[in-house]
Amino acid sequence: MSYKIAQIRLVSSHPEVYQPCDDSFALVDALLSDRNNLLELKPMLCMEVGCGSGYVITSLMLMLGEEANGAQFIATDINHHAIRVTQETMESHRVYAELINTDVASGLENRLAGSVDLLVVNPPYVPTPEDEVGREGIASAWAGGENGRSVIDKILPVAEKLLSRRGWLYMVTLTANNPSQICRQMMKKGYASKIVVQRSTVEESLHIIKFWKDNDIEADTNDTITNSKAVPLGIVDSVRSQIQRLSFWGSSDINTTTN
Repeated sequence: MSYKIAQIRLVSSHPEVYQPCDDSFALVDALLSDRNNLLELKPMLCMEVGCGSGYVITSLMLMLGEEANGAQFIATDINHHAIRVTQETMESHRVYAELINTDVASGLENRLAGSVDLLVVNPPYVPTPEDEVGREGIASAWAGGENGRSVIDKILPVAEKLLSRRGWLYMVTLTANNPSQICRQMMKKGYASKIVVQRSTVEESLHIIKFWKDNDIEADTNDTITNSKAVPLGIVDSVRSQIQRLSFWGSSDINTTTN
């Protein structure tokens, strides 16, 4: 059964705003593949960091539809042109989200701390010189600094603060970003992870990774840190093996289960 997502012909545009591309489509496909689980989660507050053209946040609202049971939606972007374009995209699809022109979630962290049930991020992940990070205009949509990690590493602690105890994070990563290291970093904070969708294009290999709080990991990690200062590798190794296997296959989706 197919579900509604944003129609490209109705997505607004601006020369300084990143348009939907392979990474945007892969992120929406990941959310679609997990739609039944999202409905079971019943997120009350959904948020996108870096909304760009509005394709992803609009698609999310459309795919959840009336079954979202009154969920609220927020989207942020550092590019003020992106805020206007996202507004136009939402209006053309007759959906609504609160839009805020800010860097990641600056000014919102206290207001939203521990209350975001669903967070989606397509960060600037392209490896670039550090001086390109945070520039005005469209460059802010892709410039990720060394290994494409500068903005990702800035977002992760913010995501940890925003997410509720039952919250889920979906993030786009590139192979060059070292996704297994990102998973290891999140595991230290008590988050389990899995690859939801992998896509290989001519230019890049994308991984959409889902993170969620896992009390067992948190307990195991705390015990291990207390006893030996080491971090268990099982889940990170699992994610790493998925990345290696999927990269070998070239292009494949992984079906989701309960998480």
